[in-house]
Amino acid sequence: MRRGPSGGTKKPITVDAIVDAAFELVAADGYDALTMRRLAAALETGPASLYAHVVNKDDLGELLIGRLCARIEFPAPDPGAWREQITGVCAQLRDEYLRFPGITRATLAMVPTNLDTLRVNEGLFAILLAGGVPVQAAAWATDALGLYVNAYCLEISMRDAVRADGEDGWVVDRAEMRSRFAALPDTFPQTRRYAAELTAGDGHDRFDFTVGLMIAGLG
Repeated sequence: MRRGPSGGTKKPITVDAIVDAAFELVAADGYDALTMRRLAAALETGPASLYAHVVNKDDLGELLIGRLCARIEFPAPDPGAWREQITGVCAQLRDEYLRFPGITRATLAMVPTNLDTLRVNEGLFAILLAGGVPVQAAAWATDALGLYVNAYCLEISMRDAVRADGEDGWVVDRAEMRSRFAALPDTFPQTRRYAAELTAGDGHDRFDFTVGLMIAGLG
């Protein structure tokens, strides 16, 4: 253990300690607020100490995503229940990501090399193949499902961040959106007529619909 400025003891700087502290910062303030300087301050050290364990924020992001992916539980691929299994895995990913606002930003420019991250791709791919999905379609579907989960979670985190900042005018509720659709000019007849349907959905209804739609297209 190291001695802190006040004479107390501090945990040694390790990769796990860095990842733990990073998760705390992201949970509190979102992924965009995570910087190496803030992280170093939370660990009561200097940024140089962190670079002995992680290359940069991108490297840290991959470690964070890997930690979340390690929590995903995969069933043994079942040809008779592959659709339900894919839906369940995607829901697990969604719920893990939503615990840490904006963290899926780390996945969008990342080439997965972390074994825990690759494990998710392997698991989804295996379930799709067990369901009789052709290899090429299963490969692209694995990528597409991951992208959708990431984008869905990022959209929610961005919306919630705007609301937290008090910028309510930029994120309107369903009733306001319906009212705006209804007030559109006659050149938008379908949008006006079906405003209720276009703005419908509670909780993760749209997520479930979209994942189901993607799976249905695979056979």
